[in-house]
Parts: sequence; C-alpha cells; structure tokens
Amino acid sequence: MDLEHAETVSLALGQEFLTWLWFASETSSGLFRTKEGEAFSVTVEQKVSVQGGEGEAKETAVCSGPMAELREARLGLRNGKKVYKAKVRVERDEISWQVLLDAANFTLQGLKTPKVEMKMEEGEDPDGRILEKIYLLEKCMDYLDVVYARFLDLRFGPKWQEETAHLRRWLEN
Repeated sequence: MDLEHAETVSLALGQEFLTWLWFASETSSGLFRTKEGEAFSVTVEQKVSVQGGEGEAKETAVCSGPMAELREARLGLRNGKKVYKAKVRVERDEISWQVLLDAANFTLQGLKTPKVEMKMEEGEDPDGRILEKIYLLEKCMDYLDVVYARFLDLRFGPKWQEETAHLRRWLEN
C-alpha cells in the first residue's frame, strides 16, 4: 500500500469514526464501558467541522458555540460532507475531559483534563501533581481507545449495514 493510499483510507476511516461517534453520542447518550465494566460517556459538543469536495472545490463548514445544536453541520452531512473535526467531552462520574479530534491524522488537540489542585501540603511529594496530570491524560486516551475499538468492531463486523441504516435515519431527523 503506498503512502498516499494509506492517507486516503485513514482519512475516510477517521471521518466515519467521528460521524459514528456523533451519532452514538446523540442516540445512546454516548455511554460506553471498559472491559473492566467502568462506565463513561463521550459526547460531541460545541464544535464540529464538516468537509466535502476535492482539490480547489473543497468546502469546509465549522459550526461552533456553547451547546450549539450544530444544525448546519448536520445539513452538511446530509449534503454529502463528512465530519473532519469534532470537539468531544469524555465524562466519568463527576470528572470530565475535553478534546478536539481530527479525522485526518487521529490527533488530539487541546486536551483539557480535570483540574489538578496545585496547592501542596507540607511534606507532600512535588512530583505527585505531575503524576496525577499524566494519569488523567492516560485515562482519557484509554477511554478514547475503548470507543475507537467499539467503532472498529462495528465497522468491520456483520452489523455495520444495520448501524449505517440507523445513522441515516438519525441524519434525516
């Protein structure tokens, strides 16, 4: 497989993932579970970029705003555009992370972790705060890995046609 073809396949898979994630976040409250049974949710919110066309005819629409309904982005999907970037919120119990996911190269941009208390008590290990921050970063990545694995199981499994039929009905509403 040449590099250009690999990039095209990666972009298409990334766009399908972000579209499916948006669908899952609205139709099933974005609820997921780790293999250990830990429940968490992932929701698409505040910012979605859709893109369509190729070369000089490529069009991008960015819809954003606090708790936006993202109607224009959904209209773009109905008209053949694909989700290019999406801001998601990952939540578990009372803590949450926010991150912008990029379909083109699967990067995480602007990852915001739950706030870590920086005030130290006397005798406390100064590395503790850094280690806690690293733990929170890794936890978010673990949750996103679970969601992506779920998508891949669906995408390359026998239920994908059924899932896309549900997705089309979601888009039409």
